[in-house]
Amino acid sequence: MIRFRKITEENFAEIMQMKRPDDEKFVASNAYSLAQAWLYKDAGDVYPFAIYNDEQPVGFMMLDEDLEERCLVLWRIMFPPQYEKKGYGTEAVRLLIRMAQESGKYDFMILDYVPGNEVAKHVYEKMGFKPTGETNNGEIEMKLDFRR
Repeated sequence: MIRFRKITEENFAEIMQMKRPDDEKFVASNAYSLAQAWLYKDAGDVYPFAIYNDEQPVGFMMLDEDLEERCLVLWRIMFPPQYEKKGYGTEAVRLLIRMAQESGKYDFMILDYVPGNEVAKHVYEKMGFKPTGETNNGEIEMKLDFRR
């Protein structure tokens, strides 16, 4: 069962060791992502998490929220190759959507994916995300509206 946990002293090393292949440029490194989370910590709206399957860390994600806009942003999500194609990404996104909806704090979610990352695009479309027509730093923006 997929769960999200805070990154702590106990799981930090495992999360930092998770990597995508060096020749793949779909996701920023976890070190870069955690540095960004630290940079924006004073705003209190950026949250890095470890993704666990039962007691095994299998991935990383980072969220950003804009409470004025009532928007939750899935800023980063990453699974190392050994945890790909096991349904963890689909289950994690599905859980995140459910948690966001149940919180009552958000009217929609936004995420971006790198053109060419067909696996991410497929997962997001399967969850109901639609392209907005916008790009952010060359990445394609998608939106899931909860107000439908």
